[in-house]
Amino acid sequence: MVSPCASADDSGQRPFSPLKSPRARLILLLVGLALIVVGVLWFIRFESFGRYQESTNDAYIQADSITVAPKVSGYVDRVFVDENQDVKMGQPLVQIDPRDYRAQAAQSLAQIDVAKASAAGVTAQIAEQRAAIVQAAAELNASNANAAFAASQVERYRPLAASGAETREHLSELQNQATQARSRAAAAQATLTSAQKRVATLEAQVRQAQAQGEAARAQLSAANTDVEATILRAAADGRIGDRSVRQGQFVQAATRLMTLVPKASLYVEANFKETQMGLMRVGQPVKIEVDALPGMELPGRVASIAPGTGAQFSVLPPQNATGNFTKIVQRIPVRIAVSAGPETRKLLVPGMSVEVSVDTRSAKDATAQIRREQERHNARTGQ
Repeated sequence: MVSPCASADDSGQRPFSPLKSPRARLILLLVGLALIVVGVLWFIRFESFGRYQESTNDAYIQADSITVAPKVSGYVDRVFVDENQDVKMGQPLVQIDPRDYRAQAAQSLAQIDVAKASAAGVTAQIAEQRAAIVQAAAELNASNANAAFAASQVERYRPLAASGAETREHLSELQNQATQARSRAAAAQATLTSAQKRVATLEAQVRQAQAQGEAARAQLSAANTDVEATILRAAADGRIGDRSVRQGQFVQAATRLMTLVPKASLYVEANFKETQMGLMRVGQPVKIEVDALPGMELPGRVASIAPGTGAQFSVLPPQNATGNFTKIVQRIPVRIAVSAGPETRKLLVPGMSVEVSVDTRSAKDATAQIRREQERHNARTGQ
């Protein structure tokens, strides 16, 4: 009878153990060494590379879209583009009926001609007035000469009249003539002064006509600008989206007609947790994986980092000083420039989901530098 505690099998032999095989022990040793090597390599790679990779899937393709809106109001005469059409910079998009604005330009041009004619007419009057001034000056000289002669006659005949050699009636007549001569000289002087002041008045009218011409030219420039604004052109190379304008439609100024999505301004906006931002710097390389392009990585770089969290720039920023407080990890928007060829950019549109990974190794010594700087600052301030 075999004891229950016996370890032998039914044949009376002990079972074979695989660990007693040299080959099995060698395989196990090699597997163990491989696991150790893999673990060491993983640890080295993690310490030198993996720990500096900051990734997030809260990232989307964005573009600085351009809203196409008219500067002037009017009826849409023509629409040159279709929905989702590719356009070049300067390409016409929409034309508004320009006839009203051309009429305003013609009216301003007519006002310029009227101002020119008015200035020319007043300039001619100034020439006539200068001739009148010359004539008034000559008449004044003649009147002064007559007045001087009449006064000298009075002075010459006064002693004769006093001695009785001449009658007093003759002296009175000479005195009257002298008075009239002085009056005529004064009138001539007044005429000359009025003529001279009339020139200043006419010159002021010329300047007024010139100012009216300048105002008309300004109105003409504004009217020509409005005429040019009746044709809306693409501000950049891109693709038309959300087109709502139709031919014959009346549109108001500043009303959105369509959206232009520039091809060259595509970028990724990634929202990283604040705990991931310690080593992130502008210019660091980025790997971008677009959900629409599985298995493909696009290179990029950190273009800029927002100066505040997304919550701070929201319409209603949080007020943590009121009510109960629950700490929530905030996210900071990071703009990432995408390096992609033309064919790839055709497939990228704003709103696409992406995953990004930022290599922050370039700032791995930043924490130690910040700590040393803070220690020096504390030493200087005595804190």
